[in-house]
Amino acid sequence: MGLKRFTSKAFTLIELMLVVAIIGLLSAIALPKFANLVIKAKEAALKGKLGALRSAISIYYADNEGRFPILAQTSNWSNLTTGARYLDAPLRASIPTYPAHVEDIGFWSNPGTDWLFNGDNKAWLYISGTGKMVVNCLHTDSGGITWSLW
Repeated sequence: MGLKRFTSKAFTLIELMLVVAIIGLLSAIALPKFANLVIKAKEAALKGKLGALRSAISIYYADNEGRFPILAQTSNWSNLTTGARYLDAPLRASIPTYPAHVEDIGFWSNPGTDWLFNGDNKAWLYISGTGKMVVNCLHTDSGGITWSLW
């Protein structure tokens, strides 16, 4: 009888360590890109909400013979939400990645008052009667654009 050679069908320790190192390297490259996508998704959601509010104000303006909604208090959304004609509910928003901007329904101001960047942590501001709405933040988004310019 001849000698039989023993052949192993298993991976060696060096092969396994090499595969683990490659997977670790690939995940170290990919994870920061995925983390940035979450921030971009939150920013896009906020911009979508603000766009919906601007659209609701514009449609209200067109439906009411050139008058913007007069909203004197933060809690007064009845001009835009009655019957869900313009909005289903008050817009709740916060600036992503900046915890100082708490989630809130915004700030309504009367014309002529000091309304922009008044130290309030409201996410966005609206001047009643003029239709002007602006994001109340001087930080930049992930694309480098200042929120207040959006």
